[in-house]
Amino acid sequence: MTGGAHRFRMPWHRGRPAAAIEHARPPVRRHITSVPVGPDAVREAREAVIGHFAEIGVTPESSFADAVLLTVSELVTNVLRHAPHSPLMDVGMTAAAGQLVISVADAEPRLPDLTLEGMGAGLRMVADLAADYDGELSAEPALDHEGKVVLVRFEIPL
Repeated sequence: MTGGAHRFRMPWHRGRPAAAIEHARPPVRRHITSVPVGPDAVREAREAVIGHFAEIGVTPESSFADAVLLTVSELVTNVLRHAPHSPLMDVGMTAAAGQLVISVADAEPRLPDLTLEGMGAGLRMVADLAADYDGELSAEPALDHEGKVVLVRFEIPL
């Protein structure tokens, strides 16, 4: 070897390249439950979310859990009020990198007005809950069907 090349150590000398360790993505936990639009929708959606709290490290009796469940209740109630022709809604829960995203998708393509003037009391409350946990409320067209997805992102408290 010439020059300083003999001092170069391969970063994967212990089995994995250093870059792979430094840039490894955290595990993503994602759960989606299809809930029929109807009188039991709020209860079913809340039970589906509660069923995965332990897996993502949320204490069921915590104020964070209460905020998440209130968010689910409000988003599902909005589907019942504003997307009555949706036969189903998909309630999603995605946790990764210290964040939790709650999503509710329906078959109504019209996006909600998320301006302060345009939001109703329920979405305003959801936006405030998200902000309490350094998160945000957003909505976007669904990718795989005619409809939309409303998303609420939270930072999971330590």
